[in-house]
Amino acid sequence: MICEFCEGQTTKKKVKKPHWLHGKLYIVENVEAEVCSVCGEKYFHATILDEIDHFLEKTHEVKKCISVEVVSM
Repeated sequence: MICEFCEGQTTKKKVKKPHWLHGKLYIVENVEAEVCSVCGEKYFHATILDEIDHFLEKTHEVKKCISVEVVSM
């Protein structure tokens, strides 16, 4: 796949993905993505995003919780 931002080549990798669902932020690890080797832009297939939603809507193990600051500029 070619990156739409810099025209670099992408490769499949497992990455961490911030994911919002029902107003709650999750950090999902080991998510398959196409990652640009030049600029690092990540592309996620719609089926992967649907899988994340379905996974998070069920009872799931939580690896850890972190605190996140929300600020306004």
